Amino acid sequence: MKDLKEYSTEEIISAIRSKENINMALNYLYKSHYKYLEKYVLQNSGNEDDAADIIQEGFLVFIKMAEENKYRQEASIKSYLYSIVKNLWISELRKRKSMSIRNEIFTNNKEETEVDISVALIKHESYQLVMDTFSELGEKCKQILYWFYYENLSMKEMMELDNFSNEQVLRNKKHKCLKRLIEKIHSDPSKYETIKNALRYAG
Repeated sequence: MKDLKEYSTEEIISAIRSKENINMALNYLYKSHYKYLEKYVLQNSGNEDDAADIIQEGFLVFIKMAEENKYRQEASIKSYLYSIVKNLWISELRKRKSMSIRNEIFTNNKEETEVDISVALIKHESYQLVMDTFSELGEKCKQILYWFYYENLSMKEMMELDNFSNEQVLRNKKHKCLKRLIEKIHSDPSKYETIKNALRYAG
């Protein structure tokens, strides 16, 4: 087995594009840069779960860009991953802030709130698409991901709704489901952007 420390930038990109030794190459990137990327999220209003999810999405974006020859090595992979994760996290924070503001306005001005039909239809169609994808992962994953994306439930609240023995077991299951979801989306490039955009309407 090749020592992970021996992977150069060229070898990593080659592994991603050829699919040869890709797992070892990605494992090297993951072990080398995870803590660095996690630190950014933790220092900017995120927790460990936020970091894990955003970093997973960041790796997915990097892999896709490498496959499409959009990463041209003007910057190091470390810097590139940092930039991707930073942009994803800023986008997520804006989304959360926007949702918080919308919820506050809706609560304080229910009688004045008008439903935007076009947005409602988009959210409905997105929901159906995402639920179909979740279903392909099995009933348990479907339920966990639904709670995670659409109900915004905490680990404690999820445990109360299901029979997980402890929070760590549930957390591990959630990450496995997210990993399977990412792998499924990545296996079908035509579905990647559609699902990604659909999840933006979650909640």
